[in-house]
Amino acid sequence: MSEPLTLLFIGLVLLLFTIILLHPDKGIITSIKRNKSANQKVLLEDALKFIYNCEYNNISCTLNSIAGNLNISADSAAEIVAKLQNMGLIKVDKEFISLTSEGRSYALRVIRVHRLWEKFLADETSMTEKEWHQAAEKIEHKLSKEEADKLAAQIGNPVFDPHGDPIPSASGEIPDKTGKHLTEMKPGEMATIIHIEDEPHTIYSQIVAEGLYPGMQIRMNEINDKRIKFEANGEECILSPLIAKSVTIGPIKLEKPVEGKLKPLSSLKVGERGVVLGIAKSLRGQQRRRLMDLGIVPGTEIEAELESITGDPVAYRVRGTTIALRRDQADKIYLVKEEEGDYEFQY
Repeated sequence: MSEPLTLLFIGLVLLLFTIILLHPDKGIITSIKRNKSANQKVLLEDALKFIYNCEYNNISCTLNSIAGNLNISADSAAEIVAKLQNMGLIKVDKEFISLTSEGRSYALRVIRVHRLWEKFLADETSMTEKEWHQAAEKIEHKLSKEEADKLAAQIGNPVFDPHGDPIPSASGEIPDKTGKHLTEMKPGEMATIIHIEDEPHTIYSQIVAEGLYPGMQIRMNEINDKRIKFEANGEECILSPLIAKSVTIGPIKLEKPVEGKLKPLSSLKVGERGVVLGIAKSLRGQQRRRLMDLGIVPGTEIEAELESITGDPVAYRVRGTTIALRRDQADKIYLVKEEEGDYEFQY
């Protein structure tokens, strides 16, 4: 290659490199600055959420607690706090940190998007409980207020997310905290799970593994410093007090107390009948709608008609029609056996 062509080639390479590096919209430096700005926004909004949750739960918020929650150094947390204070979003009184009215409104906008998105994922997709939170953590920093309002209208303006957390309204209103911890129940007491804390993820995963969910009815059997033993829809569960503190309970929603254990549909033997009390709230979205369309609603009589060779699925007779259900579905349909009589539920 001749010298002029070599110089031309080198010049073109340098020009191309310069464009890639310095392009105002798609250049490497611009992308780095944009990512840094996005990461900073995420940290600021996560800090606001954490401060709000501390206030909602009547817990003091400090610089160290923010650093621990965001998994950053104390110096980085101090920078975040200084920026939020300069923006007029927080107040610092000695070592304690609280939100201003503007900061509270900002935090509730982020929380509203997070909880709406979790509700959307729970009802409209096949994503599992363990995936909702992480997906919502990403989208909460991207959706605008207008997009959040459109999403809310699309899913029917829900009041609670799938964990039982209240969803802030478009105007930033949110109900006061209600209920008490599972650890505050007494032996023999009955209650309804109204909220399950989804952080930290390790504790939430253990609660999900036990099959617990908001709306589930429970009866306390034993409670001490080492373990909490209770019945949840007829199944015995054992949690440590540390994990049980992530479960909030409220008054049971029965008009008439049920004596004995609730029976899952899967407990029926071929030829046995029962009356549907309801479908577990953990069975969501299209599966839930399909079951209700098939007539599986409170008060419907259902009979186990035929069992497959493997025992799963099982054919059930509902309103003159035979349907096949897998065991994991039948486990989440609750009823009373025919001989035990009917119970009235608010459902």
